[in-house]
Amino acid sequence: MPFIDQVIRYDARILGLLTRPMEVTPLDDRRLMVDAFARWQIVDVARFRRAITNGGIDAAQSRLDPIITNAIRQVLGSVPSTTVLSNDRTGLMNQIRDIARTEAEELGVRIIDVRLTRTDLPEQNLNATYARMRAEREREAADEIARGGEAAQRVRAAADRTVVELTSRRANARKWCAVKPMPAATRSMPTLSAAIPSSSPSPAR
Repeated sequence: MPFIDQVIRYDARILGLLTRPMEVTPLDDRRLMVDAFARWQIVDVARFRRAITNGGIDAAQSRLDPIITNAIRQVLGSVPSTTVLSNDRTGLMNQIRDIARTEAEELGVRIIDVRLTRTDLPEQNLNATYARMRAEREREAADEIARGGEAAQRVRAAADRTVVELTSRRANARKWCAVKPMPAATRSMPTLSAAIPSSSPSPAR
């Protein structure tokens, strides 16, 4: 009967692992900063003991971190950044879990699930994105102002044409009134003259 001189106890509960922030490059070459949280559990104590030796849980966490990180890079690198930044990332997280689970079996542990806790643009990319968005908004505002200026010019030009036309019509009307003959009813009656005989007798010759 073998003699047992040491008993090592391992935690059988589900444990958590928060990965270090990492930079990933999706399919469209738009760099993203990603954090993830994984839950794992020891399922094969003998294999775990052989793989980790005397390291314990901390050593297991150190071995699991690159496994999960590589799975994240592999999956997120195969899709565009819009998919990574979308609200529904369940499919991506399941793919990461399955890849990490396969690689973690040799450690005697099982990856329960992997959750992406943060997917953001790096600080410098974020500032560049804000600057680009601001430039686009300023360009749109300038276009709107330019279109408004053109519309105002068209309105002013139309008003100027209307003024010119009205002025021209009024001048023509005044000329017409100046040369038009007066109606017959308003003319002065001609003076009639005639010799009227005197009522006194003419002197005798």
